[in-house]
Amino acid sequence: MNASHAGMAWAIRVGHVALLWGGTMACASAGDFDCMIEPVQVVEVRSPVVGLLESVHVRRGQSVRRGELLVTIESSVEASAATAAQYKAQATGALAQAQAKVNATRAKAQRMEELFAEEFVSAQARDDAVAEFKQAQTELQVAQENGELARLDARQAVDQLQRRTLRSPFDGVVMDQFLFPGALVDSSDGKKPILKLAQTRPLLVRAILPYRHFPAARVGTAAQVMPEAPFNTGAQARISATIKTVDRVIDSAAGTFGVFLELPNERQSLPGGIRCKLRISGIE
Repeated sequence: MNASHAGMAWAIRVGHVALLWGGTMACASAGDFDCMIEPVQVVEVRSPVVGLLESVHVRRGQSVRRGELLVTIESSVEASAATAAQYKAQATGALAQAQAKVNATRAKAQRMEELFAEEFVSAQARDDAVAEFKQAQTELQVAQENGELARLDARQAVDQLQRRTLRSPFDGVVMDQFLFPGALVDSSDGKKPILKLAQTRPLLVRAILPYRHFPAARVGTAAQVMPEAPFNTGAQARISATIKTVDRVIDSAAGTFGVFLELPNERQSLPGGIRCKLRISGIE
């Protein structure tokens, strides 16, 4: 094979490799940048109270929605306290009694005032009736305040009860489970968490760009994200996104800076922790 033929064969091989790579990475070009698709955050779920772990309602690898029940901690004492507090808050006997006394003493004071005007009773009798009416009004105010305090106590008791059920703070996936039913849970940092969750809706796209592109990379700039195979099929081959954050400090040693984007991932079809290619409008 002569030199010209050898050069042609090399060019064909290079083109073939580029074609194969384009099939797996949505035809990346020279203007594409390497990026990573990651969870927005990873959190360890711990109990805010000390107690016995009653049940875990999710398992490792399961997708969860915001507000979904994750963990239940034994709460029989707190449930009884909440029931008692709610009953006290709903009780109206003391308030009704105080109101009836106010109505009766008001009528009595009015009659005594009329009788005093006709000189049938003494001023002392009239004054005693007025004083009794004012005392009844004070007792009614105390009953109303006690009723409000009972409602606040009931709310606090319910809040204490709800602290023993842990719910997902976001849409994501269960990465790991560390404790199982029957274990004693504690909020101390030295104790094991119950679960580890990763937020996968939305997902974070992180890319490192050469510093010469810093003037063109602005928040709100449109971009396209191309996940690696086998996640680049259908509508996921090119996903539209916008830049959410641009690092304001350039890494002087590497001559690079970071940009961050968000992918909605409404159906949580994309996992976190995969590579991708990023194409930003106006940057070649």
